[in-house]
Amino acid sequence: MRVSLLNLIKKSLYILTTIVFTTNNSLAQTNKEIKMENPPKILIAYYSWSGNTKEVAEAIQKEVGGDLFRIETEQTYPEEYKATTAQAKREINEGFLPTLKGKVNNIAQYEIIFIGSPNWWGTIAPAVSSFLAENNLKGKKVIPFITHGGGGEQNTITDLALQCIDCNVSKEGWVGYGSRTFGISGWIKDLELK
Repeated sequence: MRVSLLNLIKKSLYILTTIVFTTNNSLAQTNKEIKMENPPKILIAYYSWSGNTKEVAEAIQKEVGGDLFRIETEQTYPEEYKATTAQAKREINEGFLPTLKGKVNNIAQYEIIFIGSPNWWGTIAPAVSSFLAENNLKGKKVIPFITHGGGGEQNTITDLALQCIDCNVSKEGWVGYGSRTFGISGWIKDLELK
């Protein structure tokens, strides 16, 4: 009698544990499905003079989806590298904000905005500063990505954060040499966007 009662208790505990485990797995799966049904609306806005930042923007889009928006100035920069860097240096020193072509349609719809810029003289390109001045990104998650020719991050992400009024700028921005996109998948995975 005592052995069969003990067996009955063990079987009951096993059945109860199985029910609890199955229910938790079902709830977890349901929550996962709900999250996947309503992914955040993502914008990838970038300025690219040489094409490097454009390549990184496209690599990010392949990973996260979302909409691409190329930040373009009305007046183009010279084709010659040294002339462009000289003009960029003057503009940065003077706090010049170039006039942009085009606007993002309904920027309010986006929850997450990736913003890409080359490192120009240790900071973001003036065109990106214009984009930040023209768009209200208050309360949005902003994720910077920076390309460079050897200068690294310098003040790019810090300056972007200072210019992005009341937005939540990720300190885990992407910084890469040229158009190299090695490691972007892992970086995006670590951001836990979904």
